[in-house]
Amino acid sequence: MPGLEQILLFSAASVVLIFTPGPDILYVLTRGVAQGRSAALAAAAGFSLGNLVHTFFAVVGLSAVLASSATAFQLVKWAGAAYLVYIGVQLFRSPSLADGPRGAAQERPLKLIFRQSVLANVLNPKVAIFFLAFFPQFVRPGAGPAALQMLCLGVLFVLLAFAGFATVAFASGAVNRWLAARPAVGARLNKAAGTVLVGLGVSLAVDGSR
Repeated sequence: MPGLEQILLFSAASVVLIFTPGPDILYVLTRGVAQGRSAALAAAAGFSLGNLVHTFFAVVGLSAVLASSATAFQLVKWAGAAYLVYIGVQLFRSPSLADGPRGAAQERPLKLIFRQSVLANVLNPKVAIFFLAFFPQFVRPGAGPAALQMLCLGVLFVLLAFAGFATVAFASGAVNRWLAARPAVGARLNKAAGTVLVGLGVSLAVDGSR
């Protein structure tokens, strides 16, 4: 099991990384501003729990396959990019805050948002490779099996990620409530949010880095 010093160092590094702007935190922010706190929390939970899948990949070595195979990496990257674009288009076409009573833009089931967020996280190969490179830095000889240590660190990362994303969700939900009272602004909200997600997908697709 990881020791206290190991956990503290890992937690400090993880918090910095969690709040670094990226597709996950921008997705949560976009959902919250466009559809409210509940939608943002569902997205936060999905992106956070998706990291357990990447932890499993790192433990069993699937991330190493992505790291060593350019073809596999590109295929997964393009699949993830296409999925983000799809979600963005769906959000762009969904009802705006100005199209009905309070909360009309939040009709999209929270379970669907949760599933979309998990899948968007899992289909990001950079997260898989990041876990493969990041977690072993905190694995200590003599602290137990490496796989068990990585699994424990993965669970800790999920908890820290959800706490961080939930903070963003509550803040963006407050913005959503402010915009709900301003139909002229709210009418364009989902289209702007959808455009952001489409842009993230395109950015991921054309990014030549690994």
